[in-house]
Amino acid sequence: MLLAGIGKGVSTMTATAASRCGSAIMLTDKQAMQLDSWKIKGIYAEQGGKVLLEWTAGGPDRPASIYSCTKSVLSALIGIAVGQGLIGSVSDPVFSYLDMEEEGIAKAIEDDPRKRDITIQHLLTMTSGLDWPDFDKPYWEMKKAASPAAFVLGRELAHEPGTAFTYNTGGSQLLSVILTRAAQESLPSFARKNLFRPAGIGSARWNRLGEGHEAGAGLSMSMKDLSRFGRLYLQQGRWNGEAIIPPNWIADSQKPHHKGLLHYEPSIYGCYGYHWWVSPESKQDGPGYYFAFGYGGQYLFVIPSLDMTVVVRKSLDGRNKSIYSRRVLTELVIPAATGHTW
Repeated sequence: MLLAGIGKGVSTMTATAASRCGSAIMLTDKQAMQLDSWKIKGIYAEQGGKVLLEWTAGGPDRPASIYSCTKSVLSALIGIAVGQGLIGSVSDPVFSYLDMEEEGIAKAIEDDPRKRDITIQHLLTMTSGLDWPDFDKPYWEMKKAASPAAFVLGRELAHEPGTAFTYNTGGSQLLSVILTRAAQESLPSFARKNLFRPAGIGSARWNRLGEGHEAGAGLSMSMKDLSRFGRLYLQQGRWNGEAIIPPNWIADSQKPHHKGLLHYEPSIYGCYGYHWWVSPESKQDGPGYYFAFGYGGQYLFVIPSLDMTVVVRKSLDGRNKSIYSRRVLTELVIPAATGHTW
């Protein structure tokens, strides 16, 4: 384990607050050099609501893009809308929430009536069946489309809904359209009133997309606020006694609904829940966890058995090098918090 040794050498990084035994996680010079070689930009770890490690490669913890970690935040917003009765059920057909007079929406059904069977749950679990190849390749076309919703629904149906996993940010954009139509307000407004403000998350900013906002990869926030979002899940959706996210939604979100990309090597993905990934280690000897994952190695890890959240921010350096962010969790933070290598 390259990072497992938590030594007493001079730290070249800022480490604050302590583990359960009261001792700070201090990073040795060797560990600092390793993190630098992995292009890690920041780490923020909490356990039991107390900071274990807060470090950035340079400067304060400013808001930055969390890329597809945005999807897990979107999932929470859908859960809140279901809890408020704005959305009836995840079993509801997608088309029952869309404007059938919008150009391209009705035509999508005319071209293939099987699309009527696509449900909200299919979008949440990436099993809509819509053709979306090569790790989100159509995403860039969708961003240029006059109607992102019509573009997504206009894709061919490659599989029967519910039968196959295909990573699809277009489905996330459809979920945001459903949410904004059901709530009759913008995505940022709904998120601010029902999630961010009650949980004390103040740094969140959304990218625009067409007439709406980019719901699958367009959110920026600080590491501390992303960790706070994860803490909300550990607290069964409650913050300072206020119920924010329904607890049954949190349970369903972290449940593996599909094996997802469990086969992918290196193991940067896992099984898939409701816009959350579920770690393959959950089935092994180490502590199980689920996580939000953004392009290039942006992670929010939620580890219920350790009452821990860990945020890792990384420079964009290709998809597969995201594995280094996973190694920060398994070779540094968990051993430091538990006293055991993993």
